[in-house]
Amino acid sequence: MKTTFPLPQVLAFRLARHHLTDAASAELTGVCRDIGGLQAQINSAARLAAWARVPGLTQTEIQTALYQQRALVRTSCMRQTLHLITAADFALYINALRQSRVTALLRVAAKFGVTRQHADALNACFLAALSGGPLPRRALLERIQPLVGQEVRAWMNVVWGIQVFRLALVEGLICYGPDQGAEGTYVRVDQWLPAQLALEPAAALAELLRRYLRTYGPATPKDFAKWTGNPMPEIKAAWAAVQDELVEVSMAGTPGWLLRDDLPALQRSAPVAAHLRLLPSFDPWVLGHADKNQLVDAQHYKRIFRSAAWVSPVVLLNGRAAGVWSHRRQGKRLLVEIEPFEKFSKPVRKLIEAEAARLGAFLGAEAAVH
Repeated sequence: MKTTFPLPQVLAFRLARHHLTDAASAELTGVCRDIGGLQAQINSAARLAAWARVPGLTQTEIQTALYQQRALVRTSCMRQTLHLITAADFALYINALRQSRVTALLRVAAKFGVTRQHADALNACFLAALSGGPLPRRALLERIQPLVGQEVRAWMNVVWGIQVFRLALVEGLICYGPDQGAEGTYVRVDQWLPAQLALEPAAALAELLRRYLRTYGPATPKDFAKWTGNPMPEIKAAWAAVQDELVEVSMAGTPGWLLRDDLPALQRSAPVAAHLRLLPSFDPWVLGHADKNQLVDAQHYKRIFRSAAWVSPVVLLNGRAAGVWSHRRQGKRLLVEIEPFEKFSKPVRKLIEAEAARLGAFLGAEAAVH
């Protein structure tokens, strides 16, 4: 018989695993590893997702981890979006996600007459052009365009921006390097990161599933497919590979699966009260499950999940969305604007003011809440 857990207890378990209820300072790369990376299509959003989980974090520490220590790396990952992941786990993510993404990219390129051989030659051009170190996108394109054939050039002239680089990114040959002025750069992975382990794709995806369930469980195959962007046949195979390690539970009538080793931690979890975080756009907490009813009431769904795949910053109260927010500079101050879904009590307003003050310290400005 399945054990039933109320949603507040499940949310408390996940909040702890997301490092959103840590009382003590957490370590940046450990947090990034545990939550499965930070979506970094927008760099500032990734930094704020880290800020929400690492008390006392500075922007300098993030830059140092990325470009001096190289403990974090920015590359294309889940859902074909850019993420900050740990360098130690680079091969895990690349191999878990590569197969279906490469197939999809080559399917589109084939419409222009681009074959696997053309794609391999293009990747070789990228590696040769980057052999001397990081290059910005424009300079890299200028170097390789004269070297590729007519079919590849026709494809490059049609596809949008990053698509030209995506095959080399998803195959783990290149990643993002340090900015040069206002431009980002690409670097060779074999020159930028430590030597990576060879991982078999199916085993890598099964391990990624284990890690996902440690933080986002209880969850379903549909949730994992939504999170990774992988097709359901691959998801089902990974699920079958770890089936003996899972236990089925019920979240107020909704089935979900958990690693059996994590069941005692879920049973011990106590619902949180008066816990508030300001989460940025595209925060991992918001993107972790296909079923958004766990996060937000249906009438407020479109205030978070907006057109053009935009995901709003969320006022997270006790694990659920209680509003949306934004911030902007206003002279020397940081104006934090809150749009609550329902009227906030005075204690909740004080929690928001404390979060805004912490945000102001991170961004180097005194915060004012409206």
